[in-house]
Amino acid sequence: MKKLVFTSALFLVALIAQAQQSTALKLWYKQPAGQSWTDALPIGNGRLGAMVYGNPEQEIIKLNESTFWSGSPSRNDNPDALAALPEIRKLIFEGKSAEAQALAGKAIIAKKNSGQMYLPVGDVRLDFPAHQTPQNYYRELDLKRAIATTTYDVNGVHYKREAFVSVPNQVIVLRISADKKNSVSFTTHLMSPYKTSLKTTTNQLAMSGLGVSHEGVDGKVRSHTLVKLVPTDGQLSRTDSTVSVQNASSVLLFVSIATNVNNYQDISADEVKRCADYLSRAEKIPYTQLTANHLKAYQSLFNRVTLNLGETPAAKLPTDERIKGFATGNDPALASLYFQFGRYLLISASQPTGQAANLQGIWNADVKPAWDSKYTININAEMNYWPAEVTNLSELHEPLLHMTQDLSKTGVETARTMYGARGWMAHHNTDIWRSTGGVDGAFWGVWPMGGAWLSQHLWQHYLYTGDQAFLKANYPVLKGVATFYKDFLIPEPTHQWLVVSPSISPENSPAGRSKASIAAGVTMDNQLVFDVLTNAIRAAELLKQDTPFVDSLKTILSKLPPMQIGKHGQLQEWLEDLDDPNDKHRHISHLYGLYPSAQLSAYRTPQLFRAARNTLEQRGDVSTGWSMGWKVNWWARLLDGNRAYKLITNQLSPVGTQQGGGTYTNLFDAHPPFQIDGNFGCTAGIAEMLMQSHDEAIHLLPALPDRWPSGSVSGLRARGGFEIVSLLWKDGKVASVTIKSTLGGNCRIRVPNEMKAKGFKTVLNAATNPNPFFQALAIKDPIVSPDAQLIMAKPRIGQVYDFMTQPGKSYTLNL
Repeated sequence: MKKLVFTSALFLVALIAQAQQSTALKLWYKQPAGQSWTDALPIGNGRLGAMVYGNPEQEIIKLNESTFWSGSPSRNDNPDALAALPEIRKLIFEGKSAEAQALAGKAIIAKKNSGQMYLPVGDVRLDFPAHQTPQNYYRELDLKRAIATTTYDVNGVHYKREAFVSVPNQVIVLRISADKKNSVSFTTHLMSPYKTSLKTTTNQLAMSGLGVSHEGVDGKVRSHTLVKLVPTDGQLSRTDSTVSVQNASSVLLFVSIATNVNNYQDISADEVKRCADYLSRAEKIPYTQLTANHLKAYQSLFNRVTLNLGETPAAKLPTDERIKGFATGNDPALASLYFQFGRYLLISASQPTGQAANLQGIWNADVKPAWDSKYTININAEMNYWPAEVTNLSELHEPLLHMTQDLSKTGVETARTMYGARGWMAHHNTDIWRSTGGVDGAFWGVWPMGGAWLSQHLWQHYLYTGDQAFLKANYPVLKGVATFYKDFLIPEPTHQWLVVSPSISPENSPAGRSKASIAAGVTMDNQLVFDVLTNAIRAAELLKQDTPFVDSLKTILSKLPPMQIGKHGQLQEWLEDLDDPNDKHRHISHLYGLYPSAQLSAYRTPQLFRAARNTLEQRGDVSTGWSMGWKVNWWARLLDGNRAYKLITNQLSPVGTQQGGGTYTNLFDAHPPFQIDGNFGCTAGIAEMLMQSHDEAIHLLPALPDRWPSGSVSGLRARGGFEIVSLLWKDGKVASVTIKSTLGGNCRIRVPNEMKAKGFKTVLNAATNPNPFFQALAIKDPIVSPDAQLIMAKPRIGQVYDFMTQPGKSYTLNL
């Protein structure tokens, strides 16, 4: 960034001194967070999370640990479901939805335990009584370094606080320093909203806590937290509840947290020893080495992808001011920052061998968080991981994939006891204990498709990586979920199509049935079952096994309902034509086939593609934060970059300035309240605007908005093991692209303009892509209402090139 020149206000001079380095990858502010959690800055390492407020007089650091949940190992299956199932299905087919839903509420929804809560551990608070009137205040979160920094001046002394959470060393680290010796003095408190025991020594605070009981499940998760102060000089003192440092030049503060949780069925760990071991290992390492360890681990992931959409003078403003002006201004660099912030959040909230990112990632301050901050698997948990593969963070997908593996075990009993089926299943919600029963009431919870959607992530991970060992290890999971639907599907009376019943189209109800959502054969279920069966077939064929099983699945595939286009020109949401074109519901679940699935295509299924657009136009743009994130992806898949960009402007608007969601000043997504899925959804959506790989080719700039005429991106990953080493565009055309192949095989690219290969041969407009990772799905022709009016439009074809690749080699094309 060019250095700015100001002629007044010492504050601004100091601010520029702090911000001389580019702020392209920084969230920064001229004021502290005060008492506002959504102004504080998030840091984390996948297991530990912290929110840093940056208050001069009283620093607040809110603490989380990914396994600190209410309850204990438990199940929530309803044993009445199996006996009631025939009557529920009969009522649905007779059109008696209210009666069917009432019975399902008693027989399917858990009698107690609708899932456990993700809990806060507590706070570290640092009191600086002499810092009431700071000057030259500055606060930032540097995404390049994953370090939160606060600086200010008091009485001519310059103070600095740096905070990060280390992956390799598993502690929260805070360094407090001053540019004048013996100027650092503060008192440390450690507190919790729960009943805890607190002990202090000369330089350490220790707190032991117990997770709460919830909905009839005893709280048995124990936590232990240690805070240790290591000053360079000065004096230490303590009371029964505090530790103080006086007249130090700098202080290192370590926070270590652990629980007794080993996994969803084992809580036998020694949390005190585990916590002490983390701390003892970390405190022996010099601060410079701790920082170096942290940067190496973090940057090995973050630096894989760069994005430049251009920069305007708006990029020089503080982040909160940029959010206020984004919708009406021109600040492409904020979209880049928001994209990279999503990647930062995934790195910070999800690490291999840890827990999956929950509804709030890893950050929660509330003893009763919204929706328990658990895993809503009818969209939200899956959305958290949409950026994982495409933005080159494949390893961070592992916690969700592991959770799916866990659910494939706990869900066996649910399938058997509730539905008399083999295989495994899950409903619309789960928690750290991997519960799989129906929860939250029949209107929302009678949805037996959670396992179906989660299993897609296993298959997509394979498509991106080509990891045959992974596919072999996870084939039983794919086979198990397919087996459940093989047993669970039943013929509907009109066409004898095989359908899921009972179910819902999350979390909506047909026109005229505002209080009854229960149904059979809803479109989303049909799409999900299609993917489940197709993935199991392809996996078995690749592994050369289970031929009779494959044949049985192919028979079922042939009997699934086709997608239907209703009288309003819409993609039907239900088996019957019941959609209301004035329905503005946040869930548009039947567009799952457009994204994240690949069943709808501008080139292969043009009628369905147009009907999906009609549906999205009828629903409108106003929605909750996560829904807007999904809409960005849908409009990108519809090849409409300007409409996708409009949804980004809606998302990047301050909370409360429009109907629906928006963004808090710390760039957290607002449902409202905060849900992290909108952040991840928009990050994935921006990637989809620049590159797609679901429709037989790597499509470059498929949905480029007019606001981003020129730019560059590097590091995005495509299916088939391809990496976009660099993509440069100018005036809406691809100027150059370099693609690396990790697996070899045919590479097909779709670009908006003619290009020339550098040192290799291309074939123009080849008929079929022989690369098995780009195999097109065989979608049935839709049934179209005679009243439907579809205004068809041909998609931009562009240029399609094929060229053969070898593993490990890169290939460049230029204008």
